[in-house]
Order: sequence, then C-alpha cells, then structure tokens
Amino acid sequence: MTLACPECHSIIYARHLKGLGQLAVSQEQERAWPQARETWQQMLQWLPAGTEQSQMVAGHLAAIDGRIEQGEQRTATWKKRLGPLAPAAFFLMKAKTFLFALLKFKFLFSFFAFFGVYWALFGWRFGLGFAVSILIHELGHYVAARRRGLKADLPVFLPGFGAYVRWYSMGISLDALSSIALAGPFAGLLAAAACAAMYFFTKVELWAALAHAGAWLNLINLVPVLGLDGAQATHALNRMQRGLILAAAILFFAFLHEGVFLFIAAGMAWRLFTGSAPENPSSATMIRYTLLLFLLGALMGLVPQTMRRF
Repeated sequence: MTLACPECHSIIYARHLKGLGQLAVSQEQERAWPQARETWQQMLQWLPAGTEQSQMVAGHLAAIDGRIEQGEQRTATWKKRLGPLAPAAFFLMKAKTFLFALLKFKFLFSFFAFFGVYWALFGWRFGLGFAVSILIHELGHYVAARRRGLKADLPVFLPGFGAYVRWYSMGISLDALSSIALAGPFAGLLAAAACAAMYFFTKVELWAALAHAGAWLNLINLVPVLGLDGAQATHALNRMQRGLILAAAILFFAFLHEGVFLFIAAGMAWRLFTGSAPENPSSATMIRYTLLLFLLGALMGLVPQTMRRF
C-alpha cells in the first residue's frame, strides 16, 4: 500500500492521521496510557518508514512505554510495602476515583433538576424511575465510548427534555460511531424490559408506566434527525439500507399502531435524499437499528399506557 506520493512525497492519509493524533492526545490527557500507545501504534502503520514523522511517533511510543513501566514499578513497590493490605488499599483508591467522578456537580445538579420536573408532573416514584431510566440510557453511550478508549463526560440532564453524553469521536470508523449511538437505546431497552417484567410480576401500574414511557422515549431517539441517536447511526447506512428501515418502520406502524414509527419513517425518508452515504455501509448497524425498532415497539404493545401521578 502506498503511504506517500512518489512525486511530492506528501503523506496521502494526512486527514486520517490527524484524527488519530487528536484521539491519542485526548487519551494521554485522560492518562489512559495503554489506549494512547495503541493509537500511536496505529499511526505508525500509516506512516512511511524512515520519515521524520515515523521517527517522532516511534520516539513518543518509547516515552509512553517508559511511563507504563514506571507505573508498573510503582504499583509493585506499593504492593510489596503494603503486603496483604495491598488489595484493599488499591480497591479504596479506585473507589475514591469513581466516587469523585460520580459526584461531579454538573451531573448531580442536572439529574436532580430533571427528577424534580417529573416529580412535580407525575409524582416522585414515577419521576425517580423515569430519571433512572434515562440515566441508564445515557450510561450506555458512556460505557460504549469508554470501552473504545474515547474520552467521554458524565451525562448532563436537560429538565423537561432529556439528557446527553458528550464524547469525542475523532479517528473512529462509522461502524464504531453507530455502535456508540445505538448503545444508548439498547441500554434503555433493557431498563424498559426490566420495568415490564416487574409489572407482569407485581401488576403494579407504576412499572407499566415506566416501561411504556421508556420504550417510547428510546424510539423517539431513533428518529434520524438533528443530534438524535438515530441520526448518528444513519451515517453508517447507505441509501438502500435506509430505505429498508423506512419500510420496516411503516410495517411496524401497521401492526403496532404506534405513531412514533411514522416519525421514524418520515425521518428516514428525508435521509434518503440528504447527506452522504458511506462507500462501505454497515450491515450490523442496519440489523441493530431494525431489531431495536421491533423490540421497543413490541414492548410498548405488551404493557398498558398509564399516565397519572404515582
């Protein structure tokens, strides 16, 4: 594979390398050294051997290896000093880091403000359950992004509207981008299914209300417009795949009579004629998208819709 122009000697994949470099820098800022090392190693494979750029990246890799080795040596030293108390000490250190991140003011303030709005409208039990369901949806995005070594912030709630997770997608494929986008609705599906199971077990209407509302909201997120999850996932689909999902949404509406499927169909029809389509579309994204539509719609059909104060 040719990595540099034989005439002007410029690097052919400069834009891709720039994205990888930005991702590696963000990983280093998070002190995720193993992930940063892997990203720099990917850059090295796209650089012509013997160039100044490849030597610079190789030197940076050596520096990261030194940091990782120093960290391992410090860990080994503390394990030796603490003896049998080492596992408990390291657990407490990790727990402290986790609690510090969890207690970030913006996350907590927005969560309780969101909870307060739905408490006022539908009672504290529905308000709390609905807020937790939205949190589970957003944590689906958060975990999916972090698993891929990407920088991601804790969820921020918008009272009366929803919530979002800010994450940084430079240098990843469209398939990975769509996977992170659909991870939220999949997590939301699990939360709604758990509420449905509680309803069928207890016959308490609160659980039916939470299951129905959760499934509806996750379907709304699959409408492929603006910054919704469906719009992000659609970037990995070609026009034929978008047409198939459009047909599936109309079919689901015909069987389930849920109006939200018409919004999804309308959004996908618009996407047939706007935006670019990838040269290598993702069949996995189309399958996940369609499966989410079916399961969330079926869940809405199984549990009764109840909107009152609890």
